[in-house]
Amino acid sequence: MQSVFRRLAIFLVVLPVAAHANVVRGTVTNPYGVPITKSRVELLRGTAVVAFTYAGHDGSFEIRSAARGRFRLLTLASPFATGIGQDFYGKPTDVVTRNVVLEAATYTAPLTVTATLIPIPSEQAAAPITLTDAFHLSTRTDLLDRLRQIPGVAIVQQGRAGSAASLYVRGGSGIANRVLFDGIPSNGVGGAFDWGTLTTTAIDQMELYRGADSVLYGTGPTASVVAFTTPSGGSPHPFLTYSGDVGGFHSYRNQAALSGSHQRWDYYTAFGRFDTSNGLPLDNFHGATSAANVGYALSANTQARLLLHDDVSVTGLPGAHDFYGISNDARQANQNLYASFTLEDHVLDQRLHNLLRYDIARRRAQESQYAYPGTLLSVAGSPAYFGDAVTIHGANGYTANGRASFLAPSDPLPPNSEADSNRDELQFQSDYVVNTHFAALFGFRYEDERGSLVDATEAATTQRTNFEYTLQLQGGFRNRVFYSAGGAIEKNHLFGVTGTPRLGLAYDAVRTTPRKFRGTRLRATVATGVAEPSLPLQFLSLYNQLLLHGDAASLAADHISQLTAERSRTYDLGVDQNILGERLAFSLGYFHNVFDHQVEPVDAAGLEHDFGLPVVLAQQTPLAYLNGLAWRAQGIESQLHWQALKHLAVQTGYTWLDSLVLQSFAPDAVNLQLGTPTTNPDLPGIPIGATSPLVGARMFRRPPNTGFVSAEYVNHSFAAALQGAFSGRSDDSTFLGGYDTAGGNSLLLPNRDLDHGYARLDANLSFVATHHITFFTQLDNLLSEQHIAPIGYPSLPFTLRLGLKYRLGGD
Repeated sequence: MQSVFRRLAIFLVVLPVAAHANVVRGTVTNPYGVPITKSRVELLRGTAVVAFTYAGHDGSFEIRSAARGRFRLLTLASPFATGIGQDFYGKPTDVVTRNVVLEAATYTAPLTVTATLIPIPSEQAAAPITLTDAFHLSTRTDLLDRLRQIPGVAIVQQGRAGSAASLYVRGGSGIANRVLFDGIPSNGVGGAFDWGTLTTTAIDQMELYRGADSVLYGTGPTASVVAFTTPSGGSPHPFLTYSGDVGGFHSYRNQAALSGSHQRWDYYTAFGRFDTSNGLPLDNFHGATSAANVGYALSANTQARLLLHDDVSVTGLPGAHDFYGISNDARQANQNLYASFTLEDHVLDQRLHNLLRYDIARRRAQESQYAYPGTLLSVAGSPAYFGDAVTIHGANGYTANGRASFLAPSDPLPPNSEADSNRDELQFQSDYVVNTHFAALFGFRYEDERGSLVDATEAATTQRTNFEYTLQLQGGFRNRVFYSAGGAIEKNHLFGVTGTPRLGLAYDAVRTTPRKFRGTRLRATVATGVAEPSLPLQFLSLYNQLLLHGDAASLAADHISQLTAERSRTYDLGVDQNILGERLAFSLGYFHNVFDHQVEPVDAAGLEHDFGLPVVLAQQTPLAYLNGLAWRAQGIESQLHWQALKHLAVQTGYTWLDSLVLQSFAPDAVNLQLGTPTTNPDLPGIPIGATSPLVGARMFRRPPNTGFVSAEYVNHSFAAALQGAFSGRSDDSTFLGGYDTAGGNSLLLPNRDLDHGYARLDANLSFVATHHITFFTQLDNLLSEQHIAPIGYPSLPFTLRLGLKYRLGGD
């Protein structure tokens, strides 16, 4: 009888707890969806373990707690790496679902979102994806050298720190990449994005998806998608970090960040500024970044979030210093603001996810010329300002001597220009996971784009209203075969309605085990992409120029329409092989891309010869832009990751790229067809693309051979890394046709292999002196390689920066 009363008493005590408990449930699996049994799952509040349990035979778990506050899950299971989940708010009566994916302890690959918009392990993604975390960016001021550590990527920066930089992925153009800050499209209207002014402040993770993906991201990603994530607060106590460093060329950087959480709120805010003189006259650069990420949990499964990212920079424009011997007296200023407000909820045990986001992008750029540079000379009765006498050395062995012209006195001073590119976007996404075999996503996107361009000769404005509807299906079978198939319908204000399908498959042919050569994964992707022309190209299109001249009747008679979409088709095949029980992993892939309907300039001769435009109309538009350029880019990507020791990891990769111009109506291509190609009088008989590549040649600034290697040693108090990036020679132009002292082409050099190859080597060290203080150093360009930038632009030599990081508060 006594035992019955004891049991009844326990029941009466436990009943209120069970009825008013914070219930956290989910499943623990490996990256391929296989359940991990007997894994220990702990519910943490701060650093304290509130409750724990063990996963069952099917990987499922359930934890009950009467506590309220912000929690996270800590999951342990040998031989997997410890799983640390994202923090969340919970209170009694809440039921929260949090599934856990554990990675191999030797190599951690976090979840990817960019590939599907539904978080999945990167092993299930069919397209190649590279993720970079904040640790690998902590000692760097920009992202360029980290991007060089990714297969298929070529970075071209026209000068030193802060100068214009372009990202070429798998032979695509520099505007073929969709850039996202926390889901906010951040390119200018038409795809423009300057990587040279972007700093590492407030970047928690960078995810690069190689391939077209207009299905999920609309116009723009014809070659890649690059997504940045801002850190979020999680510590119950405020956490302050400060980082400062100094280095050569009068460079210094200061960064501060404050983060934390309180009940339903989490917050993160940061500010950073970098300044340098760059070692060249009139080449100073400073960039400042401000960011904020504030979230509020309406419930355990519903959250509101406000995000802000603001970049401001000013950089000198010395120009191609090696071509002139002096610096141009000009500068460019940029002000970029990205912001969003998001409502997001998960219901039906996290199976149904809804997201509503309103975001804005405000981009402004001003370019100013302050003085006439160089020496005033009279050439054939026409005065112009020229640089010093120089000798230009091409990597192909050709040289040229002379003086290149800057400006003519007739050019207005200052020829200032200002460009604005604004976007407002409303996005809705709803995805439902039926089971491991099937999930569906529906999305809707509305864009309102406005832009203007004002310079000494013209002022133009435009507005575009775009819509996109997306449907994607994905899932897997037997934890071996994973698929994603989707399509989108894009209604663009400029080029009308178009469709963009995509299909991806991944097959785990041999399951991964600790044994040698156990783990083979095959993947394939077919995708399409569309991009809208940029604002300057739309303003200078044949359609707009004829309309400006009052030839509206001729537009219909000669079937001349507005610029249409730039397109791409991408095909990707790959294999991932684990060799030594996941200590050694090798990837090999082949890609074949076609970029067509690309916008290029066409002169009067091309308008008459190739488009049959009447002579009168052609003469009214001496240079206009049309969708006439097409090229093919194929190649092979390889990557090797080796966990040599517990604390030592080695990684290397190589990319071979074969690009070929298939079609062009640019002036140089037309002159070659007409038998009057552009040549250098000192190099007779060698056709030269003065401003664009010739048909049958390689695309400019896409090196056929690139590679990288890195070695990282990390333990609890010391970290060291050595990184190398390598590039072969690439085709290019000096772009100096008609710029010599005779008004001729003597400063043009043959395009083939004009840009030098290079080998860049960087290193960094960090030492945790105390819990609060970490010392670090960054050593860039150890070999003082001068040809990392394209021909004409000297690169920074060896630079050294020393700094410290101070932490205060937190858990």
